[in-house]
Amino acid sequence: METEAKPPAEAYRNLAVATVGFALTFWAWDLIAPLAAGYKDRLGLSDVQQSVLVAVPVLVGSLGRIPVGALTDRYGARTVFPLVAALTIVPVLLLIPTRDSYGWVLLAGFLLGLGGTTFAIGVPLVNSWFPPHRRGFALGVFGMGTGGVALSGYFTPRIAAHGENLPFIVVAIALAVFAVAAAFLITDRPGRPVPTAPLSTRLGQAGRLRVTWELSGLYAIGFGGVVAFGVYLPTYLKTWYELSPTEAGTKAAGFALVTVVFRPVGGRLSDRFHPAVVTAGALALVALFAVVQAFDPPLYPVGTVALLLMAAGLGAAGGSVFALVSQVTPQDRVGSVTGIVGAVGGLGGFVPPLLMGAVYSAKGSYSIGFMLLSDLALAGCVYAYGRMRNLEPSAAGSAPVVVSGRAGDSVR
Repeated sequence: METEAKPPAEAYRNLAVATVGFALTFWAWDLIAPLAAGYKDRLGLSDVQQSVLVAVPVLVGSLGRIPVGALTDRYGARTVFPLVAALTIVPVLLLIPTRDSYGWVLLAGFLLGLGGTTFAIGVPLVNSWFPPHRRGFALGVFGMGTGGVALSGYFTPRIAAHGENLPFIVVAIALAVFAVAAAFLITDRPGRPVPTAPLSTRLGQAGRLRVTWELSGLYAIGFGGVVAFGVYLPTYLKTWYELSPTEAGTKAAGFALVTVVFRPVGGRLSDRFHPAVVTAGALALVALFAVVQAFDPPLYPVGTVALLLMAAGLGAAGGSVFALVSQVTPQDRVGSVTGIVGAVGGLGGFVPPLLMGAVYSAKGSYSIGFMLLSDLALAGCVYAYGRMRNLEPSAAGSAPVVVSGRAGDSVR
């Protein structure tokens, strides 16, 4: 039986290579943010211009997952993953000659967004190699590649201290080595379903599945929360708790590390329990401790514990949502659905920082922002438990159905 099958050795090789590649391309994707202060000083940028410079790669990378996921469905990760890694070298190196022109750096940042699309390549690859009872953990391990952003935040400025162009050269070399290795080591699962419909048709089919947007909403809360805290947590800690920039950055890195570690935890739990139930539990944890943080507790120990437990909940939710993707999405549409869900999740991280800043400017407090986070997480919790746990696994090429409803009820 499929539920008793053990993954072949090739499955673990593909998982390891994809995770390394995911981390490297995400490091490349985030090259500008750790150096943003230097660009601001050198080019005389305003705060808005600096924010745009940092946001462009993230926005392009998030939206780019949609076509890249669909291309992976069609051509396979063996072709698409090395190609994307190799093409990402171009904007990485382009950051060297363009460093003194804001317009050209923006263009390089736009192209750098390509590095942020590999999430939509790795998920269908890993999903195809692992049986259902192992997919949650495997996808959670792959999701740890998001730690490439943390690696960039820590290592990029330190490498730049030894040479302003050195980070770009180091990352370009790493990407080139990976692209060559991936071309030999990544293999698509034999017999995987290959869609023959045009790209626009397949994206339209994925977009018409109701479950695509339900999963997108849940992932926007989970991964969007991770992105939002990654962007805004240092500012929050400096403003509200009056920490130094170094202290705030260190604690923000700790928060990011917890989200990375708990992603496979959420995936592993999803192998033992229904991933919708795990998602609901993780978001309930976020909702509870967002309320705690809304009452402005002292940073030590209550505030630190509340923030770290929120990080654990958001990380686990990210892992469990993609275990749910693999369970309720037709196999030949996993890439297309992943692209849309990943795009919405990435974009979901940009509204909360703006909202938190606006609330603080208007009210001089972050409490309202945390209460809104709690309400949103609670809504996701209720929806995941009340609706998503009633979906049965989909057959290839078919839409998932509601178990508790009338037989054959479609969720389109």
